[in-house]
Amino acid sequence: MLAHRLKPEKINVSSALVVCRSSSVASLVEYESLVSFQDGLHSCRQCTYVTSEKRDMNRHLRKHTGGHPFQCQFCPAGFDRNSNLEKHVRTHTGERPYSCELCSASFAQKGNLTLHMRTHTGERPFSCPHCNTFFARKYRLVLHMRTHQGERPPFLCVPCNRPFKQKQHLVQHLSRCTANKNPQRSGMHGLFF
Repeated sequence: MLAHRLKPEKINVSSALVVCRSSSVASLVEYESLVSFQDGLHSCRQCTYVTSEKRDMNRHLRKHTGGHPFQCQFCPAGFDRNSNLEKHVRTHTGERPYSCELCSASFAQKGNLTLHMRTHTGERPFSCPHCNTFFARKYRLVLHMRTHQGERPPFLCVPCNRPFKQKQHLVQHLSRCTANKNPQRSGMHGLFF
């Protein structure tokens, strides 16, 4: 029984083939070249990633090798994880399996339902360390932080010189900007003749 509990410090290719007939010698040799196995841990030789599970290491190695074994049946897209493929396929099928229990909204991804629920609960987990303002979404906090850092808003209405922090706000503004309706305007990106 003691011999059964002892783990080898390195995978022996020939003995591993007896245990797992579905693996080829070439794939086990390749695995050994990418991963060291010691004390029950698989360590990536290309970075600092360590795990006790071989399947987790195989998933991790795809980041280095660029492998995308999960292919979309509707388009040429490929993914390193089946879960990512499942999310992608919903863009083709229109499936929205995550439904709000408080209203009729439904979502293709669970994370979007989580964000939506904050509109009902009022939860705002992201706070500004400078002025203690709270936000429901992280990107809103990032945009807000620019005001404290003295950054000039990146989007500018050329006809009236009004700055905007977000592109969508500039686009909305351009449709009603009176300076933008000047007949001398070229119609190209707010440039004038």
